[in-house]
Amino acid sequence: MGSRSKTNLAYIAGFLDGDGSLMLQIKKRKDGRTKYRFMCTICFYQDSRHEKPLHFIREVLGIGYVSKRNDGMSELRINGFAQVNQIIRELLPFIRFKKLQAEALYKASGILKESRKLTQSDLLKLIDCIFVIQTENYASRSKKTKEELKKVLGLTP
Repeated sequence: MGSRSKTNLAYIAGFLDGDGSLMLQIKKRKDGRTKYRFMCTICFYQDSRHEKPLHFIREVLGIGYVSKRNDGMSELRINGFAQVNQIIRELLPFIRFKKLQAEALYKASGILKESRKLTQSDLLKLIDCIFVIQTENYASRSKKTKEELKKVLGLTP
């Protein structure tokens, strides 16, 4: 693992502020006890001709994978509740423009990293976190309402 100096963390936070995204998603599943699963993701984007910074970030953080997309872009994705929680905790003091999303993802990944059954209260907090992130993120497609998410999670009668 590379050096997680304050300078490197500040650089990575700045990169995230400009060319990154923070995501908290509910994915449908066909197997298992629940019919859904949560996914926390930190993603950094860069033109594939200039993807060197993505490899640097991956080396410093010691996690994630870099892949090339069909549109000429490359991305570094980091998934996992505990990993996302730790990275956000380290980057949070340096994040400027995505502070609200980072705080919401930090809170959500903290709830999710505990290996226990999610309570109704936990699920409602996670829905609130999704809405903070969703409201602050740029997205061209429509999103589910709180009521629709509650229905997906079985929180409505």
